[in-house]
Amino acid sequence: MRLLIIGAGPGGYETAVQAAGRGLEVTLVTEGPLGGTCLNEGCIPTKTLCHYAQLIDENRKAGINATIPFDFIQQRRLAVISQLQSGIEMLLKNVNVIYGKACFKDTRTITVNGQDVEADAIIIATGSRSAMLPIPGADQAITSKEILELEQVPESLCVIGGGVIGLEFASVFNSLGSQVTVLEYCPNLLPRFDVDLAKRLKQSLSRQGIRIELQAQVTAIDNGTVFYTQKDKQFEVSAKKVLMAVGRRANMDGLNLEAAGIGYTRRGITVDSDFRTNVPGIYAVGDVTGGIMLAHAASAQGLHALNHICGTPDRIRFDLIPAAVFTSPEVATIGLTEEDCKQQGIEYRALKSFYRANGKAVSMDQTDGYCKILAGADGSLLGAHIMGAHSSDLIHELAVAMNAGATLQTLQQTIFAHPTLSETVLSALRQ
Repeated sequence: MRLLIIGAGPGGYETAVQAAGRGLEVTLVTEGPLGGTCLNEGCIPTKTLCHYAQLIDENRKAGINATIPFDFIQQRRLAVISQLQSGIEMLLKNVNVIYGKACFKDTRTITVNGQDVEADAIIIATGSRSAMLPIPGADQAITSKEILELEQVPESLCVIGGGVIGLEFASVFNSLGSQVTVLEYCPNLLPRFDVDLAKRLKQSLSRQGIRIELQAQVTAIDNGTVFYTQKDKQFEVSAKKVLMAVGRRANMDGLNLEAAGIGYTRRGITVDSDFRTNVPGIYAVGDVTGGIMLAHAASAQGLHALNHICGTPDRIRFDLIPAAVFTSPEVATIGLTEEDCKQQGIEYRALKSFYRANGKAVSMDQTDGYCKILAGADGSLLGAHIMGAHSSDLIHELAVAMNAGATLQTLQQTIFAHPTLSETVLSALRQ
């Protein structure tokens, strides 16, 4: 079988590697560099900055007035990208990689670099791009791509948007020395997260010196001054750099989806639960569908689409996708929130524990955090929400348990090693 994949982000290249390993004839077409947004201007470079910001914070806590040159951090960012790109190239040794812009000619053919490429099945994984508010002066703001390429730390930074991307950069540049202001339109930070978790994170970030304004509607940007309304009153904030972090939009431009009759909306390409478009043999995964815009979600969707193409059943649960925000402290979540439970009329208990009562957290001087687990009346695990050091790692203990159908009673009788941060999970389970 000939499989054509458009896009070399996680949803594209990981699926290509899997498909080639199964003996399919795979062609991967990419307009940008291998790794897509995640590797080149998203997850990975951002986490590189987060790492050094954390080191600076830890030194500061220890009373060490040590700085890390920003040019060194940027050199390290580029080195990490280069190293991982080389690794992807090795993984794709059995895949025909074509660099160029893919454009549909019909339901089984795309044109790239003036040449036609035919396939028996096609997976679209072209990702997304930064969204911009339709306001005067929006072009004066930088996006998550440009902020990673700065040559020096700005004296002040205004972040428009209090979602995952905005808060990660706000946290990083606050640690690096910027005076940071976050303007969020919604009543809470991280609008799709558990409200309790979002409120606790706001308190923590505010204590670190980040100014956060909620229910702030940005109306214009003019030479570094951001104008916004809040409760019918006009305000403004000035900053050396303005970051626009108001979400992302599906990248469908130039694909000529109409030529293949592929259905889509402004949000993204329309797919069913198996990530099939309305055209037989054509699938779409990841950000381009306008759904959950996470690299690991795209990877899992790509695997499921490949399994469907190959007639291989799987039991991947797309209602249990963990998410992490690499602020300081980190936050992570999976499953239902308390708000979800209330809206759906689900009876639940909220079980909590706190980092300040955990021996490992105290020894690390990382006591700012808590763990909340939502359990149903029958002991089922409904959701988990963690704020604190290494919460992006701890959340997977609950992810595995929930995917396996483990109950509260089962986990309560599980032995956890001591002293570990994982014991915050156990302490919550035993409440």
